[in-house]
Amino acid sequence: MKSNVIYFLIAFIFTAILGRVILPILKRMKVSQNERLDGPRTHLRKQGTPTMGGIIIIISMFIIGVFFCYVNNSYEIFPLLLASLGFGLVGFIDDFKKLILKNTEGLNPKFKMLGLLIISVIYILYLINYKNIETQIYIPYTNLKVFMPVWFYIIFSIIVMLGTTNAVNLTDGVDGLCGIVLGIITSSLSIICFRLGYIETATFSSIVSGSCFGFLIYNVYKAKIFMGDTGSLFLGGVISSIAIYLNNPLILIIIAIIPVVETLSVIFQVLYFWKTGKRLFRMAPLHHHFELSGWRENKVVVVFGLITLIFCIIGIYSV
Repeated sequence: MKSNVIYFLIAFIFTAILGRVILPILKRMKVSQNERLDGPRTHLRKQGTPTMGGIIIIISMFIIGVFFCYVNNSYEIFPLLLASLGFGLVGFIDDFKKLILKNTEGLNPKFKMLGLLIISVIYILYLINYKNIETQIYIPYTNLKVFMPVWFYIIFSIIVMLGTTNAVNLTDGVDGLCGIVLGIITSSLSIICFRLGYIETATFSSIVSGSCFGFLIYNVYKAKIFMGDTGSLFLGGVISSIAIYLNNPLILIIIAIIPVVETLSVIFQVLYFWKTGKRLFRMAPLHHHFELSGWRENKVVVVFGLITLIFCIIGIYSV
């Protein structure tokens, strides 16, 4: 555990320094945020704020992760690292098209999902064929294991990975919200991995967590930079890859309660409007509903962060 704390601090400091280097570069490139006109009016002031800042988290994680592998002469975390990078790459391509090439539509949603699907399939097949993980999942708070046929396990795992990455993507909509929520989630995953004996995976989680909190220096209200799809899809890939690796994807329902609820709010909004022609929430995802109800962004982040912390503590004691 001492090693985890050390790597957390290294990642935090390195990310904070790296942000000072990359932020001016993104400003010069005019990689700036385009706010929705139908969103909260307070968000219009964010127009022009640099985005695609997820590359700060990714570069920090990659350099420190490779350093960890070199120092320990072990490449146990490399599949996790590469899978997470793959999800981040899809987000980067989307951001690049929208912000650099000025294609307002970005990456075609079908190609975006296809990219995420391909990475999910490659990762899951690697775990089954080369890491020889059992096609089973643990049920939190029980000693039960549910064994699945290989084909069903692959489909189930793909749904988990695609659902998680998109849920985290929906959570990224308020200054500092995605960073604080995912920072807490990855910290809890580090503790969970340590308790289960996955020491190197625990360190990987700590590195990502440190990178998230280091990024928050620039991302909390009023944000100097946003993470964009580059960061949110990467972080969704991180937590889903780890959960699948632990054979414990159901833990995400607990520790990732905020992304889960954000996703459900969008689904319920669409279904309710389709059924009644009215809106269930003022705006979806849910954080926008609270903003339009009068909550300041800081309040949304603090409340959602505290909820995440409580559910992560519950999740830690479920294994």
